[in-house]
Order: sequence, then C-alpha cells, then structure tokens
Amino acid sequence: MNLFQPIAPSLNGNPSTSPVVRENDEPLIQISAAHSRIVMEPIYYQQQIPDSLRAIYVREGVYERLQQALTLLPQEYCLLLYDGYRPFQVQEYLFSHFSQQLAKMMPQLSPQAIVQATKKYVAFPSKDAAHLAPHLTGGAIDVTLADIHGKALDLGTAFDAMNEKSATRYFEQYTEENPLACQHRRLLYNCMTLAGFTNYAEEWWHYDYGNVAWARRVQAQVADYGAVHATIQNHNVKEFRFL
Repeated sequence: MNLFQPIAPSLNGNPSTSPVVRENDEPLIQISAAHSRIVMEPIYYQQQIPDSLRAIYVREGVYERLQQALTLLPQEYCLLLYDGYRPFQVQEYLFSHFSQQLAKMMPQLSPQAIVQATKKYVAFPSKDAAHLAPHLTGGAIDVTLADIHGKALDLGTAFDAMNEKSATRYFEQYTEENPLACQHRRLLYNCMTLAGFTNYAEEWWHYDYGNVAWARRVQAQVADYGAVHATIQNHNVKEFRFL
C-alpha cells in the first residue's frame, strides 16, 4: 500500500443529482481530547465567531473512520481537526464573511458573481436536502496533518485560504513548487479516502462521509446523514435533533 501515491483526479459529483436522505439517527458525538493521535483546534471558536463550538462534534460513523485513518497513518503523524459539525448560524456567518472578503479581493465582480465565487469555498447555508451544507450534517470534517507533538505540518496553504493552491491536486500539477506539501497532501488524502471519506476537490482539508456531498461522489442514491439542529449553550452542544 503506497500512502504517498499521487492523488488521482476526482469528481465532486453531479450537482443536479439529488441522493435521497434517509436519516439513520446516528448520534452526534463530541470527540474526546484524550485521544493520543487526534489534536483539536476548533478554529471558529478560536476566532470568536458567535455560536461556534469549543469542541469538535461529528457523527459516530465519522469518528470510527477517523480512527481507521489513524491505523493507516504512520506513527510519527497525528490528525489535527479544525471543524466538524457546524451550527447553521455559524454557516451563515462564514458565508457572509467570505463573501465580503471576496468582494474586497475582486471588486470588479457583480454581487451575483461574488455569491457564486463564495460557494466555491463555503457552502451556501441551506437546510434543503438537495443543497444541504455538508457541515450541518455532522458528516464533514476539516482536517490536516500534524507531527507527534501536535504541530501542524506544511500542506501548502493556510486552512480556509481562498486561492487556487487550496485545490487538493494543485501540487500534483506544480510538484516542484512545494514537494513536501505535495507529499503531505498525498498522505492525508490516501489515508482518509482508504478509510471511506471523500474529498472536496477545491479544499485539501475538507472530507465527507455519509452526507449528500459524499453520496454524490460515490454515486450512491441514498445519504445516511441529514441536517442536525443543535441547541448551543456556552459554545457546547446541549442537545440536538434531526431535521
């Protein structure tokens, strides 16, 4: 098994297809900080975004597959998690924030074009099953590699960077630009996909399992995870229900 094999071109799935969501009622769980090879930096809580979560929450099946990925990952590496389940109000905040950032970067674009450009990096805050924002399901995880001390490694861009270098296969085309980042992306991608995740091609850090985005990429007709509504108290999930 070559965990450093090149990342093959992948499809993000046909956006016009709509897998049926059959919620399997799998619980949303908090990942324990006690895991020796999972490091957590809840990025939006650190950025003091309203209603953000101070811990990382995912569906139970996502956590199981993260553990599978760790069995493949060489012992000198850890997984560093930035975000998992994301409350709807945080999704709204991020979409608005990134839209404003892009408007400043590209003032020549119309408001409609800004919205479309933003969708490349942040899912539109929608609870509709056909256009469900992946993080609202608990089936999406934002992850990178870290060393054994929990220090983030070089994967070529900062998390949430809005440029072409964020595309997962960027360094497959420009390997000599940053050979180390290319190797790290390959290692992360191969471990995660072998564990059952799929990757969003525009963001090297974003992986899905069980939700509509995942179902489209694996050409499944059914997604197991629908939207989750959580009651947030003191930046923790107090209770949740399936929508």
